[in-house]
Amino acid sequence: RLGDPGAQETGTGRGGAKTPGARFAALDLGTNNCRLLVAKPDGENLRIVDAFSRIVRLGEGLSASGVLSDAAMARTIDALKVCAGKISRRGGAQARCVTTQACRMAGNGEAFLERIRDETGLEFEIISTEEEARLAAAGCADLIDECAEAALIFDIGGGSTEISWMRPVAHAKSFDCAAWASMPFGVVNLAEKWGGREIDLECYEAIVDSVRSEIAACGDPAGLKAHFNDGKAHVLGTSGTVTSIAGVSLGLIKYRRDHVDGLWMEVSEARRTIEKLRAMSFDERVREPCIGADRADLVVCGCAILEALIREWPTTRIRVADRGLREGILADLASQSGKLKRRRRRRRKKAKPPGSA
Repeated sequence: RLGDPGAQETGTGRGGAKTPGARFAALDLGTNNCRLLVAKPDGENLRIVDAFSRIVRLGEGLSASGVLSDAAMARTIDALKVCAGKISRRGGAQARCVTTQACRMAGNGEAFLERIRDETGLEFEIISTEEEARLAAAGCADLIDECAEAALIFDIGGGSTEISWMRPVAHAKSFDCAAWASMPFGVVNLAEKWGGREIDLECYEAIVDSVRSEIAACGDPAGLKAHFNDGKAHVLGTSGTVTSIAGVSLGLIKYRRDHVDGLWMEVSEARRTIEKLRAMSFDERVREPCIGADRADLVVCGCAILEALIREWPTTRIRVADRGLREGILADLASQSGKLKRRRRRRRKKAKPPGSA
């Protein structure tokens, strides 16, 4: 579990001095975003000591060309040089650097990773869709309602969307992944296919229907659908889409992780905010503090993915996670190192619907 995440403001850390206690670093290079966390052990938890996030749009144009563009690679290299410097200044932390759908798809993905190594010293691995789903779920599973009968974790990325179906572990306040799926759509490739700046209601519903059909094709792989139909399960979202929706819903004048991470949203409120965003012009979305120019042409497609998901897997509440794959990596690194104090195992309460008093 991560401790005080005070250094998680985009592009900031707690000073530039070398910090020997910073032992672990997780770097996630996605289709849209480049994100780094550096943490050190703090009792039973990990304490974040540095962080960085920059939208690089590595997968821009990939669906049409099949390769990473020169401009996208240059933007990404610039961001990764910042990350390499942060890792070095934090005492050369033990790092795991992963990349996902863009490099999985690109004909020049492997060559680009060699270039990254030559220009930044960072060694990346292209992880499988299964590993991506596992890490995302591991990074936010602590936010599942301990009284739920089941949960669905979704991670809307730039080039893919991962879903993990979670079931409770007997006699423990924890959940295991019972099944997972990865679908080859995310906010970047959907925006390129359908257009992201101006999406009318007819186009929006077409996106929702298209995405829902792919989600429905997964079936009920863990046999948990009845818990959703009975109101005894909830969904948990980890992505820029869901955190942006939460920020807009709260009326934040500046994004605040401490207000958003762990927030419960009623589905009715999420849909009200989605409709507000869908009805806005591109320029109006740019002016939204929790959207901005970097996400204004992507967020409506993300909203369509979320809408498709909750139509197919009905729920009354959504929990918002501003955590995920990077935190999953950090948990793995810490567990393998044996540096964290062991936490007492807690017994699970008798299950009841997430929305009950």
